[in-house]
Amino acid sequence: MNPRACLLLHGFTGGPHELEPLARHLSSLGWICSVPTLAGHGGPLRSLRDIHRSEWIATAAAAADSLQERFGTFDLVGFSMGGLIAAYLSNRYPVRKLVLLNAAVTYISPRRFVQNAVRQVRSGSAEQLRVKHETPVRSVFQFMQLVRELKPEIDGIRVPTLIVQGDLDEIVHPRSARYINNRIQGEKELAVFPNSRHMICLGQEAEELFLKVERFLLK
Repeated sequence: MNPRACLLLHGFTGGPHELEPLARHLSSLGWICSVPTLAGHGGPLRSLRDIHRSEWIATAAAAADSLQERFGTFDLVGFSMGGLIAAYLSNRYPVRKLVLLNAAVTYISPRRFVQNAVRQVRSGSAEQLRVKHETPVRSVFQFMQLVRELKPEIDGIRVPTLIVQGDLDEIVHPRSARYINNRIQGEKELAVFPNSRHMICLGQEAEELFLKVERFLLK
């Protein structure tokens, strides 16, 4: 059996670590996984300041070009912002199957964000608050523009798609998954994980998620 390839795209201000547990799971099953670091990521957040949103897409497209050249077709996983970039790529590359994890179509409500912030402060874990505070304003604008520009790509998706949403996501509103599910015209499956937050590949239902993705890709 020829090896299968999978491209996994991380989120805004994040990095490959957000998807590495899933990549390890797929690698153990024989997938050749590529988890690129999008432009400006992987270092101090100030590195994002001079990055244009087109550079995030270009990084992902370069990885897709490489997999297409080596394998012809590949599976594609996008997390958060990476989900929108994955939607864009799926309309332009020979993607076999698409997985969207907490794709950033609709951002969280202010009330839900405040509730999460209070919970983080009480628990002594304020890493996400630090990220929001240190992220350059220009980069946030670039992210918002990217969402606006790539959101229409969802209507064009025709490849089989697994839509995954953590019901306790404090960053992307769970209604994002319903929106995506309603807009995709091709074969699709919606999976909601009731106890998962935004970092779904690192959460308490991660193993369940990995099995769900595995079954979908092998089906």
